[in-house]
Amino acid sequence: MTIALNHRARGIVAIRNDGGSNPTAILNELKQTFETFKAENDKALSDLKKGQEDVVQTEKVDRINATITELQKAIDETNVALAAVKVGGVGGDLDPAAAEHAEAFNRFFRRGVDNGLRDLEVKAKLTTQSDPDGGYLVPEETEAGIDRVLGTVSTVRSLARTISISTNTYKKLVNMGGATSGWVGEEDARTGTDTPTLREIAINTGEIYAQPGATQTSLDDARIDLAAWLADEVAIEFAEQEGAAFVSGDGMNKPRGILAYDKVANASYAWGKIGFVVSGKADGFVAATASASPADALIDLYYSLKSGYRNGAAWLMSDKVMNTVRKFKDAEGAYIWAPPSGAAEVATILGKPVHTDDNMPAVAGNDFPIAFGDFNRSYLIVDRIGIRVLRDPFTSKPNVLFYTTKRVGGGIVNFEAMKLLKIST
Repeated sequence: MTIALNHRARGIVAIRNDGGSNPTAILNELKQTFETFKAENDKALSDLKKGQEDVVQTEKVDRINATITELQKAIDETNVALAAVKVGGVGGDLDPAAAEHAEAFNRFFRRGVDNGLRDLEVKAKLTTQSDPDGGYLVPEETEAGIDRVLGTVSTVRSLARTISISTNTYKKLVNMGGATSGWVGEEDARTGTDTPTLREIAINTGEIYAQPGATQTSLDDARIDLAAWLADEVAIEFAEQEGAAFVSGDGMNKPRGILAYDKVANASYAWGKIGFVVSGKADGFVAATASASPADALIDLYYSLKSGYRNGAAWLMSDKVMNTVRKFKDAEGAYIWAPPSGAAEVATILGKPVHTDDNMPAVAGNDFPIAFGDFNRSYLIVDRIGIRVLRDPFTSKPNVLFYTTKRVGGGIVNFEAMKLLKIST
C-alpha cells in the first residue's frame, strides 16, 4: 500500500509507505503540524484582536488545518487496512459441512450448477429452511469478509452494538424506571413497590443490495478467488448505504438513523426523544475569535450526558465540522482538539475520541452537526443472518450479474446515552 500526502506546513513533505503500513511516521508528522497550526492560529487571533486581521495569515491557518485533516485520514485509513489484515477471514479450518457448502457454492458461482446447494445450506447450519426464496446463501468466510469491511468503513457500525438475528424484526423491552426499591431490616415489614413501566422497542430489518458483474471468461479462471472478489465488490456499496441510513435513515425499509428521531431541548428531555444543546448561530460557530469561542457549546454538550455514559462516549461529526472545531479553545486558552496519542488511536475533543462521518450535516441554522454519546449503549444494529446471491447470466451478456442482498436494521435503544448539538438560527 502506498500513501502520499502533500504537507503545506513547513514546506512540502511527502510520506510514502511502500510495501507496508507505518502510521507512526504519519502520526509524528500530524503532531508536529498541529503545533505549527496552534502557533499560526494564535497569531491570527492576536492580529484579529488588535484589529489587524491578515487575510494571508488566515489562509495559511486554513491550509495547515486542511493538512491536519489529510494526515488524520491517512492514519485512519492505515489503521483500517491493518485491522483488515489482522481479522481477515473467519480463521481456522472450516468444518466438513461448511467446506462442502463452500465448494458447491463455488461451482454455482462459476458455472451456475446448483445441484444440492439448498440442502448443503441446511447441512452447514446456514439456514433451517430447505427451500427459501431470494437466492443462495454465501459461504461463511465470504460473509465474514463482507462484515469485516462493513465494520471498518461504516463509522456508526464501528461504534454501535451489533447483534445477529434469524428473523426480520428484533424486539426488546426497556424498563422506564418505574420500579421502586428500599432498605429494610431483617425482620421489618416490606411494603409493596411500584410496578415497573416497560416499553417495547422493535427494530425492523430492510434490504440493501449490490449487483456486481463478471465475464464468464473470468469466472472460468480457477485462479480467481471468487469469494474475495464478491466481498470486495459488494462490501463498500453496503457500507456506504448503511452509513447514510444509520445517520439519517427514516426507518422505512432501512435503519432509522440517529438524526431521524424527535429532538428536544435537553432540559425538557423525555424518553423516546434525543436531547440537544444549543450553540450560537452558524456564523458565530464557524468564526471563532480571540474573545469568543463556541467551545463552550461543546463543553455544555459534554456535560449534558450523564457521567455514567461519558466513560464510553465519543464524538461524531463530519470532516468539515471537525476542521472547524479544531480551532476552538476553552476558557484557559487550551485547544479542545488533540491529535491521537498513539498510532492506533484517534484524535480527541475534550479527552474523548472523535470519529468522522461525512453523512453528518454541515454547520447550518437548525441543523444537528455533532453527536456525543456512548453509541454502544445507545444505538443497536441488527443483522439478519445470511447474505444471499442470485446469479443472472442473461440480462447483461456476456457478463454474469450477481444480485447480492443483505438485511439490516438499526435504531436507538437508549435515548439517555446520546445528545446532539443544535446550531441556532
